[in-house]
Amino acid sequence: MTTVYQVLRESVSKHAFRPFLHIPAVASKSYADGAIDFSYQEMADSVEAQQLIYRAAGYGLGHRVALVLDNRSEFFVHWFALNALGVSVVPVNSEMTTDEIAYLLDHSESCLVISLLEHIPAIAEALASAQIKLPLLDANESELIPAAPTSALTGAPGADTECALLYTSGSTGKPKGCVLTNEYFIVCAQWYRGMGGLCPVEEGVERLLTPLPLVHMNAMACSSMVMLMTGGCVVQLDRFHPGNWWQTVRDSDATIIHYLGVMPAMFLNTPEHAEDKNHRVKFGFGAGINPRHHGPFEARFNIPLMEAWAMTESGCSGAIIANREPRHIGTSCIGWPSDAIEFMLVDEQGIEVSPGDPGELLVRARGDDPRRGFFVEYLKNPEATAEAWAGDYLHTGDVVRQGDDGQLHFVDRRKNVIRRSGENISALEVEATLSEHPMIAQVAVAPVPDEMRGDEVMAAIILQAGIASEEPVARQIFQHCYDSLVYFKAPGYIAFLQELPLTASQKPKRAELKTLCRELVERKACFDLRDMKRRQHKQARA
Repeated sequence: MTTVYQVLRESVSKHAFRPFLHIPAVASKSYADGAIDFSYQEMADSVEAQQLIYRAAGYGLGHRVALVLDNRSEFFVHWFALNALGVSVVPVNSEMTTDEIAYLLDHSESCLVISLLEHIPAIAEALASAQIKLPLLDANESELIPAAPTSALTGAPGADTECALLYTSGSTGKPKGCVLTNEYFIVCAQWYRGMGGLCPVEEGVERLLTPLPLVHMNAMACSSMVMLMTGGCVVQLDRFHPGNWWQTVRDSDATIIHYLGVMPAMFLNTPEHAEDKNHRVKFGFGAGINPRHHGPFEARFNIPLMEAWAMTESGCSGAIIANREPRHIGTSCIGWPSDAIEFMLVDEQGIEVSPGDPGELLVRARGDDPRRGFFVEYLKNPEATAEAWAGDYLHTGDVVRQGDDGQLHFVDRRKNVIRRSGENISALEVEATLSEHPMIAQVAVAPVPDEMRGDEVMAAIILQAGIASEEPVARQIFQHCYDSLVYFKAPGYIAFLQELPLTASQKPKRAELKTLCRELVERKACFDLRDMKRRQHKQARA
């Protein structure tokens, strides 16, 4: 098996009538009367029908198709159908603003957009605003797919064929497109299936519940692929529903859950219930849990939470997970690196740190090909790709330390990335948006701790002369950012300062800024605007 489509065909041959996809009613209520289910054979039948349409229209190797399909069954159908032909997919987060969507569609050189009907007005506005001429089609009318704009390349799809282009916020402003091959996705499935320890995955048995978005590698490459390879069932939510999470866990017969670091905090804030341990879940897979919540959650709900480390660029070739005892619960332990990984911990000068000292994590695959199973490159950005792979190690930007027993413990992020509720937010992108506001003379953005979300976005601002440092001004500035970026990137806190900690080249001193912002929040010397931060559906302007 060298492609995702071939993994599907192999599983159909062994598990034709077993369930592949279950979308609970709570996730489908806006567009269906009840839960949605696909067996492996039913998914394969839908994929084959869609593949024939794409093939007849001339799509194949060398083409990219953007998918604005949320966490719906249509995503899997189009992904698998396109993969069979060697077409790469570009998953698009429908909650992004028109400017963000336009950037992705233009930068990715997609030749077609397949969208849910409710998102078509926003996508059409994004295309028009950037003067991008690109066919846009309702997923329910996919039999009307227009002819491919160029001829497909010759040859058959294989392990090295591009499977997907996933955009990650990274640390340098605009999102970067990570080119991911079929091998990347297959390695993720193989790694998950074989990690063992406290994470056994049985063939044809598991039901994996995830609230994570399919535009991210966790849901697309980890949970979807391991279930596909092992004949399990993906229980895919549209998003996290805290109010009925446990009922969904029980009703769906979930045996594995994927979690965001914010989830345990929410559940521990609810009254204890006799049904807390009434479930079939063997383990949870995730990252970023508050160390203080780890032990209490496991004790109350009887679910071991396996803290893991990975990033879009590393895939699972570089993944690390604390799935064997002792897990050192409550210490941000991410486990022992596997024998398939070579790693180093280095200081800011690239020199290996002393045992026990924190350093930036550098990883690569062991053997002749250090990049096997990792991302291929950042699309159209060879400089950033070379920087990421300097010295033939992937520079992760994450700071960890190694304990006496060899296990790694997550410490902090060196990169300018804010991790809020599982979303990576570029501080530079938020700064660039805020700096467009006429009241702002200078701005720097940093993460501050948030009990529920891990990090929250904070903006430290120097106002133009004559502008009052008042709450209405802060709210006006917030609204500017909220209107320009997806909601979770807007600052939850704003502080007006007389000066910012800057380097000689006038760049923010990130470590000092982070400390300053944390102190300002603790002293309540800033405006708390979190009440204005709400998930919103972006509508096309009239």
